Amino acid sequence: MVLTISPAFSQTTTTTPVAFPRMAAYLGVLHPLVTIDQKGSETNFNRYYTVGFPIGINLWKTGNLGFSVEIVPLIRAENGTSKVANVLFHPGVLVNLGNDFTFAGRLAFETSGRYGITPVLNKIVKRGKTNNYFVAVPIPIRFGNDKPTALTVGFQFGIVF
Repeated sequence: MVLTISPAFSQTTTTTPVAFPRMAAYLGVLHPLVTIDQKGSETNFNRYYTVGFPIGINLWKTGNLGFSVEIVPLIRAENGTSKVANVLFHPGVLVNLGNDFTFAGRLAFETSGRYGITPVLNKIVKRGKTNNYFVAVPIPIRFGNDKPTALTVGFQFGIVF
């Protein structure tokens, strides 16, 4: 009698469970769209153009809850010149909402002297082997520096590593 051992193949594949804590970094481009305060509304792309470049690190403690910190240099182009007009320090809490949606509740501290909060709704729109692509809608609410309270709606897109 001859005993033969053959490898067995399965129809299903298994995925490796994600280990926590887990860290991810990201880069993005932020376009503030409209800002509203007691004086009315002001739109980007009109008299000036402001663009931000969020750079951040997310530390997921579990699959549902994490911490994030980002720094956002903001460049303003106006009257034929441009400059870094503000730098934002933006720590916050991440909540996984499922279906590739994440809520970020952020504190905001700006070099312009303003401060506040920024709720952000984020969606992964394309998954890759080594990175993911996302879009987000941040809604900054700012106070301080002898200016009226302001609410802005923005659009952000980027890549997560």
